Amino acid sequence: MEAIEMAVNKLAEDFKPAVVDFCQRLIRIPALSGDEKGVADLYLTEMEKLGYDRCFRDRWGNVIGIIEGTEPGPAIMYNAHLDHVDTGDYSEWNGYDPYGAAIDFAEMENQDRDGFERVEVIHGRAAADVKAGGACQIYSGKILLELRKIGYPLKGRYIFTGVVLEEPAEQLGMIKLLEDTFPAEKISYDGVVSCEATSLKLYLGHRGRVELKVTISGLTSHGSAPWLGINAVNKATKFIDKVEEYMGAARKRDEQLGNSSVALTIINCTPGAMCIVPDRCQITYDRRFVPGETYDGCVAEIQTIIDELAAEDPDFKASVEIAAVPRTTYTGLTVTVPNVKEAWKISPEHPFTKAAAAGLRAIGQPVKYGYWDFGTDLSVICGREKKPAVGYSPMQEFYCHRPIDKVRIDYMIKALAGNVAIFRELTELEKKDFALS
Repeated sequence: MEAIEMAVNKLAEDFKPAVVDFCQRLIRIPALSGDEKGVADLYLTEMEKLGYDRCFRDRWGNVIGIIEGTEPGPAIMYNAHLDHVDTGDYSEWNGYDPYGAAIDFAEMENQDRDGFERVEVIHGRAAADVKAGGACQIYSGKILLELRKIGYPLKGRYIFTGVVLEEPAEQLGMIKLLEDTFPAEKISYDGVVSCEATSLKLYLGHRGRVELKVTISGLTSHGSAPWLGINAVNKATKFIDKVEEYMGAARKRDEQLGNSSVALTIINCTPGAMCIVPDRCQITYDRRFVPGETYDGCVAEIQTIIDELAAEDPDFKASVEIAAVPRTTYTGLTVTVPNVKEAWKISPEHPFTKAAAAGLRAIGQPVKYGYWDFGTDLSVICGREKKPAVGYSPMQEFYCHRPIDKVRIDYMIKALAGNVAIFRELTELEKKDFALS
């Protein structure tokens, strides 16, 4: 192991108390989607304290921190999101305060999910999604600053971004960061490392997602005379069965990402009152799709089912659209964007992935690959922007969004060093190495 790699590992150990403390402070601040100001403030204060060359908040509420290298090279964005999901019922937390950030020893899954290890952990909402990862990315930047101070050459530019409103899934924070803030601030980037949960593996993709809103129309009547109306809920039952039948036969599969799927997540009717046959039934579907499928294609599938049922039953009337809900940032801006994510994956043989793997090997970490079950903002990076990206972080997907939310501290220290090692290798790449086919 070269001297600089040894220095990186040592600095990661040296910063253990500081990164653990920062992670705890992040967890103690609630940051539901649209209410991330407290956490954003804390990120900015920490970057200023650590000596980032520049840090600021954009008008959408995203936070950005920049560390300049000593030599020209690529700009690599290290990305986290600021928001988290609701805690749910406190009684499910086994006595832990979701915002307490308690530290103790607990049984945790190992990296390969085939056994458990008793290790020191931090408990709390967003420990696994993604406050521990964000804390590590901030302090990996501090390691880079220390290396620069010592005199080690540092290529390129390290960019930390913490974006708002990731959890609602429309990717509003990331979209506005790239479409608005970066052009206005003349910031460019060549590739991205996300801190969504990966168990210290390199994650290389996930399925796409579209939220489909179906409205089935009927006709109201008095509940005592249902034959005078058209019950939209009764019509919906045929539709629901048809969707399940269709997806069972038409489901696509990707070797790495798994099966496409559809899940009915919300159903309600109107007027929804006593003695009135409902004239509207609204159904929301969570449709996951693999490369080769598109969200427009998912809409067309549902329309085909509607058309088939309408041909069989003249009283069946329905429409389908992509859900779009107005979202308001904590800075007061309101935007409506469609709830879609592109499917994406990057090859283990892509130069970007190979460089990230080389970085981990250089500091003695094993290289393993994985793919997310859930979706991330990397759909914007790889699906729309056509920039390369990987995931790497200390958190484990199994613990996300659950009342057993926690993170391994030993993995956090490894991630501190791993982020730095990955950055150093990525900034050795040439421009052509960042192209996505």
